[in-house]
Amino acid sequence: MTRSEKIEVISKLEESFKVSEAIVVCDYKGLPTKKLEELRNNARENNVKVQIIKNTLANIALNNSGKTGLVLKDTNIYLWGDDQLNVSKVVAKFEENNDKFQIKTAFIDNEVADVAKVKALAKMPSRNELLAMLLQVWKAPIANFTIGLNALKNKKETE
Repeated sequence: MTRSEKIEVISKLEESFKVSEAIVVCDYKGLPTKKLEELRNNARENNVKVQIIKNTLANIALNNSGKTGLVLKDTNIYLWGDDQLNVSKVVAKFEENNDKFQIKTAFIDNEVADVAKVKALAKMPSRNELLAMLLQVWKAPIANFTIGLNALKNKKETE
């Protein structure tokens, strides 16, 4: 990679990291290419970006975007996105199914986060799931009222 290419990569990563709510760093050493493609496809479906980046370039981009404190060592794959729940769910689900894929560290809510926080976020319901739960709660009284009215109507008809 030439110096100008490195500068271009850093600037693109910096822009992307600035707007992302979650950045997760994982170890992928020994993972077959087919599995990496599965991860990329799953991430693409959930609007999560995945890229293998040299640690020095990633460190520069992270520092320039104001996200400092991540310790980067060995081989890393980076996953980031606008929705921290989506990023956490993609990473945690993939880690459950693959022994050679491990979450190392993350940057969530403008601070360095550990593996436990990423896994805790992955267990939380998404926005759409929360809206569906809320809709069910709102719908329940109306449904019970109509069931009661129908039962009353049937009782009056039989009398």
